[in-house]
This record gives sequence, structure tokens and C-alpha cells, in this order.
Amino acid sequence: MKATKIQSIMKGALALFLLAAAWPSSSLLAQGYDIKVTFKPYTRGFIYLAHYFGKPVYVKDSLPLGPGSTVEFKGREPLEGGIYMVVNPAKNQMVEMLIDSGSAKQHFSVVADSADLVHGTHFTGSPDNDVFSSYQAYAAGQYTRMRPLQQALSTAKTHADSTRLIDQIQSINKATADYRTNLMKVNPSSFLATLFALMQEPVIPPAPKLSNGRPDSLFAYRYYKAHYWDGIAFNDGRLLFTPIFEPKLNDYFTRLVSPEPDSLKEEVNYMILYSRSDPTMFKYFITKFTNDYATPKYMGQDAVFLDLFEKYYQTGQVDWLTDAQKKAIYDRAYSIMANQLGDPAADMSLLDTADRKLSLYSVQAPFTVVCFWDPDCGHCQKIVPELDSIYVAKWKQLGVKVWAVLIDTVKTDVAKIAPEKAHWMKYIRDHHLDDWLNVYQTPAMKQEDIDAKRAGFRQLYDVYQTPTIYLLDEQKKIVGKKLTWEQVDELIQRKMQRAHTTNPVSR
Repeated sequence: MKATKIQSIMKGALALFLLAAAWPSSSLLAQGYDIKVTFKPYTRGFIYLAHYFGKPVYVKDSLPLGPGSTVEFKGREPLEGGIYMVVNPAKNQMVEMLIDSGSAKQHFSVVADSADLVHGTHFTGSPDNDVFSSYQAYAAGQYTRMRPLQQALSTAKTHADSTRLIDQIQSINKATADYRTNLMKVNPSSFLATLFALMQEPVIPPAPKLSNGRPDSLFAYRYYKAHYWDGIAFNDGRLLFTPIFEPKLNDYFTRLVSPEPDSLKEEVNYMILYSRSDPTMFKYFITKFTNDYATPKYMGQDAVFLDLFEKYYQTGQVDWLTDAQKKAIYDRAYSIMANQLGDPAADMSLLDTADRKLSLYSVQAPFTVVCFWDPDCGHCQKIVPELDSIYVAKWKQLGVKVWAVLIDTVKTDVAKIAPEKAHWMKYIRDHHLDDWLNVYQTPAMKQEDIDAKRAGFRQLYDVYQTPTIYLLDEQKKIVGKKLTWEQVDELIQRKMQRAHTTNPVSR
């Protein structure tokens, strides 16, 4: 059967196919693969050929067992290099094996005995897997030695006992690391050496001393980050077919890369640049980073997605999307283009409760809190009164203004107030929001935007949920977006404190 398609679904229902199972064949040899598997003692059922893609496992093929507990997996084109496995009919045991790129290393046989997979698995015609199998047996033995020590450490009652157990555990870890290092020296160009490099942690030397005679306190961080990817090439597609690479990549961005958009852009573009010669890696990086930053965890990081959009999507370098996927990407980009941190906010000319047109830029205030809300929204019913409480208690005295936009269009009638407008105004009165600048849009105004092909405030401010809260400074530049009222308060206090420090009032 065909390999399973791998899909990555971004938050907000933005779906992208991460990679198709029909891998590009232009750079692959024509001889294909031929892997003969004997899985004792099974005589019935299916044997599965599977592979990692990140931590998940995907089935590549399955065959019914033949005589002698044997199946033979064949294909016209070589497999993508990576860590593969054969899985027993019960799907509760598997034998991992290395598949290197190129057909020459994809013709071999493996015999596995379910009674003892560690010592009862043997390869023929695959020196790489002979070494890998030996390492797995060694690692299993080290784990057997390690486990009772770890259990004893968890219940140790004296400092001396803890120290002794920790020394023993560290000795085992060092022996295992030395074993891997030796294998890398003996087989420097092997896929196994690449895997071990992926597993290694940089060993940090003593910090050099600064001119003042003190050790450089940032040396450890700089050295660790600079050597984190030693021995790893971002154009090596085999890395994706392992459970090691993606967690290491996520760890790198979590612990070692500054969350500031400019720092993220630099790292992201560096990796994409060096992945270009491998179509699989290039597609992976583009898709992963698109998914990570189109709706990021931290404010302002959507600038990374916008950078990707301008560099790779608009220039036609991303050519594997369906029309629906492409539309989703473009719609997302257009929704955040006008609301980047530090940029001037888009002006809005809307109607107040007395149906007078009011412009956002006519508001004079050191800070303007922009809140998009709906009186029938359950979350708004909780947040809006809290927002008003902090406004009355603190912000109003500081000159802060609240520009509150009703997200629904409201019909107007000279003779009679429309029911939806009356409902909105009643909520304003009942919750004493009269000090806010409450504004709305009529259907006719919305239609004018559509007819003129102008972006409306929903797109300009990326309003797809309520409440959505922005903070603007005195010049109406965006200080913060998609905030809670607590975050708004923190930003206001921080900005005012910074301004006071920069321009202290003379006494």
C-alpha cells in the first residue's frame, strides 16, 4: 500500500500538507530497494515496513508473511534515508534499522527473533546496520545497569549514598558517550555518525577571562549555541526521518534563540538557505516555520511568518500548495500586514452612539486601548467589565482612552433606533461604559469598503475572535496586540516608567 500522507494543521484551521508520501525521484537512483525480512516465530499476519517522521511513525508498506516467516519489501525507487523499522503482526514489537540514501545500501536482509530482539536480530549485506545493531545491544546493556542505580538514587537517604550513585550513573553515561564517539571516529561518513552527532551535547570548555580578570559570564551560552549543530547539515533529508531532529530543533528555538522577531528571522532564513539543495528539507522548513509563526504563541512573532510570505510565497518558491492552501496562506498574510508591532495603526472612521462620524486618529491620548467586542459574546461579557474597572481605577487618570468597536454591523433608521443598536446601547448604559468612545459600522459603510476594494477593520486588525484588544501610543503606533487587560496595564506602566526614566521631571 502507498505511504501515508503527512499533514500539518496550523492553528486557526490553516491547513498545509507538510510532505507528500510520493517523494521526489529525480535525484534518486533507479535500482530501488529490496529488504528481505524474517520475523520469527510468526507464520501468519502482516509485517509492516514503517519509518519515523519526527516522533510519529508512518507505515510505508505491509506484506503478508510467506513461508519461513519471511516477507520481501521491494520498490522501484530507493527509500528516503532515515530510521525505519519492521513491525510484527501484533504491532507490539519492532526492529529499528538504518536506511541510507541511495540504492546501493538498500539491498539487504534482516532476521529477527521476537524472543530476544536485542541479541536475536542479525543483518546480512548491511554493514551500517551491523554496527547499529551492536550499538543497540550495548546501549540496552548500559540501560540495564543504569536502571537500578536510578531507582536507588530516588530513595537515597544520605548525601554520601547520593554522591556515590550519581558518580556511578555519570560513569555509565560517559562510557556510552565514549562508545558513540569511537564509532563516529571509525565510521565518520556513516549515517550512524550523523545520528550520534545529532544526539551529542556540546562540551563547554572553561570560560576565558575578560580584561577585568573575571570569567566571561556569557561564554557558556555563546559556545553552546555556536556548537549546537556541529556535524549536522540542514540539507540532509535523512534527519527528518528520525525521532531526534525535530525535538532538537524545537529545543534550539526554545532555549537558545531570542524570541525577538529579528533574531527568529535570522535563524529561520539561515536554515532555509542551507536546506535548498534538498527539496524535502526545504519543504519541511518552509512548512514548519509557516505553521509555527502564522499564529505564534508570543506577540509580534507573526512578523516571521510575514517575512516568509514575502521571501518565499510571493516569489513563487513555494509551488506545492493546493489552491485552497495557497488562499489560506495569502489571506493570513493580508490579515497581519497592517497590524505589525511598531507600525502606525490603520485609521477607522466609524459612527458613535449619536451617529456622528468619529476618526480613531482624532483621539488625543498618550495611549489608546482599542477593543473589538460584541455584547452577546460570552467572553466579552466577562472581559469588558474587567477592562472598564481597570480603566476607571487607573487608566482614566493617566489620560488613556478606550476606543470600543462593535464588530457587528448595525442598521440605522432615522425614525426608530434599530433593535440591535438599542441592545448595544443598553449594554453600554447598564455597564457604565459611557466614558468609552463607543463606535460601530453600518451595513452601508461596510458595503462601501467592499465596493471600493478597501480592507475593513476586521482584516486591518485581524479580528477573528472577540474580544480583540490593541494598545496604541500617542502617535497611534501599535504597542501591543491581541492582549489581555492585564498585559495592557503592564505595557502602559512599563512605557510610562521608561518615558519617566528617559525624560525625568526636573525638581
